[in-house]
Amino acid sequence: MITRLRASLVAGVRGLALALTALIGSVLLFTLTLVSVSLIPIGIGIFITPPLLSLVRAQANRRRLLAAQWSGVRIPAAYRPGGPARGGLAGQVERCVRMMKDPATRRDMQWLFTDITAGATVALLAPALWLEGLFGLLLAAGLWKPIVEAGGTYWYTFLPVDSAGTAGLAAVLGLGWMVLATFVNPLLVRSHFRIAAASLTPSREDLEQRIDRLTATRHDAVDTSAAELRRIERDLHDGAQARLVAMGMNLSTIEALIEKDPAQAKKLIAAARTSSAEALTELRDLVRGIHPPVLAERGLGDAVRALALRLPVSCEVDVEMTGRVEAPVESAAYFAVSEALTNAVKHGGGDRIWVDITHTDGSLRIAVTDNGGGGASVGAGSGLSGVERRLGTFDGVLAVSSPAGGPTMVTMEIPCASS
Repeated sequence: MITRLRASLVAGVRGLALALTALIGSVLLFTLTLVSVSLIPIGIGIFITPPLLSLVRAQANRRRLLAAQWSGVRIPAAYRPGGPARGGLAGQVERCVRMMKDPATRRDMQWLFTDITAGATVALLAPALWLEGLFGLLLAAGLWKPIVEAGGTYWYTFLPVDSAGTAGLAAVLGLGWMVLATFVNPLLVRSHFRIAAASLTPSREDLEQRIDRLTATRHDAVDTSAAELRRIERDLHDGAQARLVAMGMNLSTIEALIEKDPAQAKKLIAAARTSSAEALTELRDLVRGIHPPVLAERGLGDAVRALALRLPVSCEVDVEMTGRVEAPVESAAYFAVSEALTNAVKHGGGDRIWVDITHTDGSLRIAVTDNGGGGASVGAGSGLSGVERRLGTFDGVLAVSSPAGGPTMVTMEIPCASS
């Protein structure tokens, strides 16, 4: 019974916190967002709507977290990837349109409305039952007298209180409210989260679209892995394996010549030493192509800086990350940057490259810019198509801006958390 009583009191405090959050935070966000959306036609809303929608999403995600922690209610989040960050008015318009078209935005707004109505009401019942019960006890303790003297008969719930006797009945009713709160308060808090889940959970159509996208990206990931395995096999067969076979043949010849023709044997030993060094270099390059040691040890920023040092053109790398993202995301981002840099060097024709890496708002954003002649595109046979497929496995997106005459900017974004 003590455990149930403690759980009821905790639920009352949580219900009060949820109600205040709804009646203050959700009301404010709902009002401001509606105003900002109405201002989109005159241009002002284009700039203020995306930040407000980001706050709404943060509020919804916070409620998802509390639902899981306090009541074990799981509310899925299905926001579309944000897309590459672009500057200027065009980028701001694109961001606003993208967020407004996201079905999750509609669900968030529906949730705000239910949160300030049904959600707040249900949450407020949890502390109200305890407070109402406590007030009934206070009436019986003598509070009824100044209240009646000041304003006549006082109605406690449905009971008129005008004397010590009726105040005693109010105390009994108050105890009833407390007993009821002991049993129903956790259910009220859970019901609050169920109401939120009804608005925030994606519809069947949204889930089907999500499944279709995951199926497509899974096939791309399998195809990419198979292609990587074939490349590794080809590189081993044509490179290091061929050199090791040639070195073995040279060693066999050396055995036969070491006594008959020492001078020729020394030449073959030198050739074998060169072949072993070249084979070792090719094996190191192959390992670096699979997963660079610097990426595993020092993270994405330093790995990209190491890439930049090996380029034949000047490359500046600017990294703004407070932690590290998951290893699969790091690997995908690294090879995507590597491909973009390779394309810039081979086809860009410029003499400078800039790489900007940031992690903000739960997304890893990368921009690779060169001052070449432009003309890059994502299409069949393009290296950037492979980058797009690689990023798609993680719900990432790629965009290319490459007008004739340059410059070329390849922007990538992958939704992910940073540790």
